[in-house]
Amino acid sequence: MSIIVILLLPLIATLLVCVRLGKRWASGVTVVFCLADLILVARLAWLVVAGVAPAELRDAAWSNWIAVDGLSALILLLIALIGTTAAIYSVGYIAHEKPEPKRLRLYYANYNLFIFSMLAIPVLAEPTLVWIVVELTTLCSALLVSFYNTREALEAAWKYVVLSLMGAGVALFGFLVLFAAMHAGGGGTYTWAGLLAAAPRMPPMLLQAAFLLILIGLGTKVGLVPMHTWLPDAHSQAPTPVCALLSGIETTSILYVILRLFPVMQAVPGSHAETWALVLGLISAGTAAFLLLQVHDYKRLFAFSTVEHMGIILTAIGLGASANYGAMQQILNHSVTKSFCFFAAGAALLAMGTREIAAVRGLIQRSPAAGAALIFGGLAITGAPPLAIFLSEFSILKVGLTQGRYVAMGLLATFIVIAFFGVMAHLNRMVFGAPTIAAPQHHQPETAGSFRLPFSCQLALILGAVPVLVLGVYVPKPLHDLLAMAAAALTR
Repeated sequence: MSIIVILLLPLIATLLVCVRLGKRWASGVTVVFCLADLILVARLAWLVVAGVAPAELRDAAWSNWIAVDGLSALILLLIALIGTTAAIYSVGYIAHEKPEPKRLRLYYANYNLFIFSMLAIPVLAEPTLVWIVVELTTLCSALLVSFYNTREALEAAWKYVVLSLMGAGVALFGFLVLFAAMHAGGGGTYTWAGLLAAAPRMPPMLLQAAFLLILIGLGTKVGLVPMHTWLPDAHSQAPTPVCALLSGIETTSILYVILRLFPVMQAVPGSHAETWALVLGLISAGTAAFLLLQVHDYKRLFAFSTVEHMGIILTAIGLGASANYGAMQQILNHSVTKSFCFFAAGAALLAMGTREIAAVRGLIQRSPAAGAALIFGGLAITGAPPLAIFLSEFSILKVGLTQGRYVAMGLLATFIVIAFFGVMAHLNRMVFGAPTIAAPQHHQPETAGSFRLPFSCQLALILGAVPVLVLGVYVPKPLHDLLAMAAAALTR
């Protein structure tokens, strides 16, 4: 019953954190239960790679409700990993702000519910149930975005909710059209596997309409251009550990739902699904790259970087089956790297007391750990060798050039280079620039003297840096096999 336990643990943690048993109770329970979930998910992924079906999948009663393959196991593993490191980071980060005990319990209760809603996405086999838990992620994460209860935070949360619900309505219509297409083709079990089997019999017009509606609707949550406008606002106002979840894995877990449709669309001759992915991916990557040049808030900087990388992943999917492994590698590398980047941004915010890029100078003197982490994160997320993202981006570009997609790959490489210089120009001034006397008055007390990061924040930075370093030079065989299985799940 490991899959059911994986889903139950965050719910149990939600109930436990509401018990009043001291200031560290809620954070301790959250970290322990996230670690337990990570262990169970790692075991599940190992079984999937070994070809051993978990007990639930061998039971016919569960087969129409739960399904786990290489792709869903990869997303589960990333959710559990980022959820654990963000929980560890939260211990010191949230405590540093000295919230009231009630608000602290509220934060960790919503945190665990958010983890539950994301874990349910790759586990559930029925598309309509998946849509429901996708919207549950919106509710739980919106409560976390508005945690500080400031005007800006509430405005960002409302913008996030409104745009996400608009996209949800479009996506729901798409799933209803998909259901109608399945029944028009003779019916079947309305699961991901059932859709794959019934796809050749479905009316092509209905199937294509469903795909476009779901792509646009869920693309709002993924942050694809032009539906991305909520993302930088929400990420600049949410607590930093929440930003790591939003950017590091929530966008990817929603993208997972879209990816499930590509093998279904391959049954339709001339569906142009890959062309849509390629075009929308390049538009997203290009728009975000230029927006990175003019951003003024370093948390928004990493938020726009997320839009860029969602575009890169979709571009890879648009190149076809030969680039699927690179796309899965990019999903993995982006998740671990982007969460680290937000941990570094949070460290800078604790040290300097402001999110304004222009107000942060000499960070390396104020906090050597925060300064070093920010530069490392900037190099990692922009694809500098020999770090993880360089390997996956190089793989994607290589496949595209091999296929003769010179224009598309030329554009993608240009956007990646622009993003590199945009991000590093901002971060270089923040970390190594000379401190200015004309800093805003309300920030001056925060920047006097040196600053030491809370221990849990330092620990999360160390844990987050390890996969970013290792995956750039070495991919363990079990992880390689899991990536290969995930890539295979994107084709018929």
